[in-house]
Amino acid sequence: MATIAVLGTLDTKGQEHAYVAGLIRERGHEVLLIDTGTGAPPTVVPDISREEVARRGGVNLPDVLSRKDRGEAVTAMAGASAQMLLELVEAGRIQGVISLGGGGGTAISTTAMRALPIGFPKVMVSTLAAGNVAPYVGTKDIVMMPSIVDVSGINRLSRLLLARAAGAICGMVEVIPAAGEDKPLICASMFGNTTECVNAAKEIMEKAGYEVLVFAATGMGGRIMESLIETGMIAGVLDITTTEWADELVGGVLNAGPHRLEASGKMGVPAIVTPGCLDMVNFGERASVPTRYEGRLFYQHNPQVTLMRTTVEECSELGRILAEKVNAYTGPVTVLIPLKGISVISAGGGAFYDPAADLALFSAIKAHLRPDVRIVELDCTINDPLFAKACAENLLTLMNHQA
Repeated sequence: MATIAVLGTLDTKGQEHAYVAGLIRERGHEVLLIDTGTGAPPTVVPDISREEVARRGGVNLPDVLSRKDRGEAVTAMAGASAQMLLELVEAGRIQGVISLGGGGGTAISTTAMRALPIGFPKVMVSTLAAGNVAPYVGTKDIVMMPSIVDVSGINRLSRLLLARAAGAICGMVEVIPAAGEDKPLICASMFGNTTECVNAAKEIMEKAGYEVLVFAATGMGGRIMESLIETGMIAGVLDITTTEWADELVGGVLNAGPHRLEASGKMGVPAIVTPGCLDMVNFGERASVPTRYEGRLFYQHNPQVTLMRTTVEECSELGRILAEKVNAYTGPVTVLIPLKGISVISAGGGAFYDPAADLALFSAIKAHLRPDVRIVELDCTINDPLFAKACAENLLTLMNHQA
């Protein structure tokens, strides 16, 4: 039997949360009903009041509410809820959390859920779940379920959907992952254009006794990898695909933000860094490419993905950025450069083959990198087995020396 937190704005959604709580109890689990409302009094009696939530989060709720600013109240309650929920998890008092809401309730509850560890069961039934949920999910494993109709009373449709949501959270807490051998974890960044390299390096690392977690360098993938490195769970990093920085610099759709390439440095984790796929900037379908880029070199990866070649000037700036990020690393790091191509399509004969742009990238990396950081240049493409082997073996060497 588990205890599941049912978290929500019980002033406007009390009936719905109580319904879900009842279904959870019918499955044999305990419920901790938590009020995060900021308006009228709750319509059902909570186990933890909004005042207690606010107090635990250091929020003076009467003072906040006196200003009658709903945005401020929602933001304050979101932060307090995150603190409360994390304390409950760390104390072992809850084993899962579910919430139902519209805009304000979703903002409050997903903020709280993002404070929780990956793997902890989290379900958010929301009116916003059919749109862009990235701001709500962030880098965590929150299950967003569309409410279909507004969370406004119990009717024939909401009764069915809320029952499914209750079943989902119960199933999550009931299923315990099978015990396995806990091997040291390695993070690796991968793109379609570096798949062969990453897979080959992964195989070498696994034979050496490590478990490799591969993250797609699609913006969110890079953000998630960075957040996982910051947890302290990671023993080493194969950052073979740093392409998200091209999107960040030039304005592509798969950027991971300005803090990409920082977590390894902050945590002192041994890392391999390469300029993988910095030859390309990602856009959607061809018609979605901003008009300011007309006349540039493009490659249609598929009907939904258009790639744009980075220029000599952009590559020079990307090399400087990569070097400056690596210069801040506090742990052991090696930069590897594949001189004959940083992606499948930038190799000789490929659509993005541009020796001048590659030279600008490599030269900038070497010019700006601090002198004590080791650089390994190989006369091959990034997907050559030789390069993959060098990435894996250099990371193993760094980790062995740190140990």
